[in-house]
Amino acid sequence: MTTLTPPPSRARAWLLASRPATLPAAVGPVLVGLGVAVGLGVFEFLPALGALAVALLLQIASNLANDLSDFRSGADSDDRLGPARASAQGWLSQREMLAGTALVVGLAGLVGLYLVWVGGVVILLLGIAAIVSAFTYTGGPWPYGYRGLGEIFVFVFFGLVAVAGTTYLQTLSWEPLAFLAAIPVGALITAVLVVNNLRDIDADRRAGKLTLAARRGPRVAMAEYDTLLVFAYVTPVLLVLAGGVSLAGGVSLAVLLPLVTLPLALPLRRVVRAGGDPRRLNAVLKGTARLSLSYSVLLAAGLALGGSR
Repeated sequence: MTTLTPPPSRARAWLLASRPATLPAAVGPVLVGLGVAVGLGVFEFLPALGALAVALLLQIASNLANDLSDFRSGADSDDRLGPARASAQGWLSQREMLAGTALVVGLAGLVGLYLVWVGGVVILLLGIAAIVSAFTYTGGPWPYGYRGLGEIFVFVFFGLVAVAGTTYLQTLSWEPLAFLAAIPVGALITAVLVVNNLRDIDADRRAGKLTLAARRGPRVAMAEYDTLLVFAYVTPVLLVLAGGVSLAGGVSLAVLLPLVTLPLALPLRRVVRAGGDPRRLNAVLKGTARLSLSYSVLLAAGLALGGSR
């Protein structure tokens, strides 16, 4: 296969294949789940470290699997508007990508065994579900990402499962506040996917990758992005107004800390709404990922402080 861009070194090829720009999506939910636990007066270092490691490893494994699956399906073609992908460029062979994915999943499984020891069978089931979800997003006989269901799965696994699961590993109980705190986190990470799908509408349609954006068009994708931002910035206000759920004495006003990121969100929204050259959305995609991490850090801090009232 003809290499479309100058090939990087082997180490850099693997780094690019792991898509480091997506890793905030793995880190943010874990931090928020820990914030809920700290607010409850609980912090266990090793389960926290294990949850972070598994989240990062599964994100990388998903990226490698999707790189290969999108190449095989033709979704990553020569006219790709986003960053070059390792499989499509020929930097790494299909066999190498499969081996790399298996290795990362294996490492996640080893760490996951410790988390299962801490949290029990429910953590094992969630881990299996997360692995299956990662591989079937663009792979397998029924890739749900090609059928307009990507946003739902991202919200569930990067929001509800990641945040509440992290808190569970700390407290060994399902905390209602963790599920509520997962809403804005999952919304912003889902917004990253929405931007990606909005940028790739034309290429995805040609490849038969029928994301929600490809099915319904750019206006629906833009409205979806707006809606997710609304969820993200309204939820902390509602938490305070409702008095919290499980923190003693309710949550404190510190939960409103993420609202200071709103000036970062508004310019991103303007670019999404402006339309034009889809390549402009590459910067929005990275910006939304950074926004999700900044928001999550502040929300985690606010939740942790809320328990000290």
